[in-house]
Amino acid sequence: MHEQLALALEAYRRTSPLVHCLTNTVVTNFTANVVLASGGAPAMVDNPQEAAGFAAIAGGVLVNLGTPQEHTVAAMGLASASARDHGVPWVLDPVGAGGLPWRTQVAVELLDNRPTIVRGNASEVLGLTGGSGGKGVDSTETSENALAAARALAQDFGSVVAVSGPTDYLTDGHRVLALGNGVELMTRVTGVGCALGALMAGFAAATPDALVAAAAATTLLCLAAEEAPKNGPGSFAVGLLDALSTITPDKLADRARLEER
Repeated sequence: MHEQLALALEAYRRTSPLVHCLTNTVVTNFTANVVLASGGAPAMVDNPQEAAGFAAIAGGVLVNLGTPQEHTVAAMGLASASARDHGVPWVLDPVGAGGLPWRTQVAVELLDNRPTIVRGNASEVLGLTGGSGGKGVDSTETSENALAAARALAQDFGSVVAVSGPTDYLTDGHRVLALGNGVELMTRVTGVGCALGALMAGFAAATPDALVAAAAATTLLCLAAEEAPKNGPGSFAVGLLDALSTITPDKLADRARLEER
C-alpha cells in the first residue's frame, strides 16, 4: 500500500487534475491554495447555471456543505448528478450532518448521486445514518465509534468513507485503512479538513482506486502538517502550504503511518 500512495502522488502531480470545488464561504481561498500548492488546478464554480456543465469536464468534484444556501445547494445537486452521469469522481463532505435537519436532509439526498468518497468527522458520518451530530462542525464521537457506520455507508452507496480523527479510518466497505499521521494544530486552522475533501477529489481523478486516492490525499496533507512550523496557527497555515509543494512520493511512502485491517 505504501508504494501505491507514492504512485498516486506521482499521478496527481503529473496530470494536475482540474478540481471543481463547491465549498463553503469560510474556506474557499484556503482550499484553492491547498489544491494549487499540492499540484492540482482548483476552480470554484458554485452557481446553478454552470455547475453541471463544469462538473462534466472536471477531473474531480468536491461538494462541501459548510455554509449551504438555496442556490449553492441547487448547484451541488446538479454538479454531483452530472459527475455521476459523466463518470467524474466526486467527494461529499457533509459538514454538520446530524445536527441541523435541513443540511442533514440535503446530505442524505446527495448520497443518491453515489459519491466516490464521503469525507467527514465521526459525528458527521454517524449523522448520515441517523445520529444526532456533533458540537457544531466539531465531532463529539471518536473515529473508531463511527467505523461501523462508515462500513455500512460504503456498502450501501458504493463509496469510500473517510472518517477523520486522531486516527483516520478509511473504508470501501470491505478493506479498512487506519492512518496515523498529522498534528493537533490541524484542528486550529479553519479549512484544513474541508481542503482535504478537495485533495481527495483531485487524487481520485488521477487514481482509479478511490481508497488509495483518499489515503494518499490524507497522508499528503498530514505529512505536510508534520513538516510545517509549530509556532502557532498563523505560521502553521502558511507552512502547511509550503510543505505541500515539497513532499515527494518517496517521502510519502516512507513516512506514512498506515495499517491495513
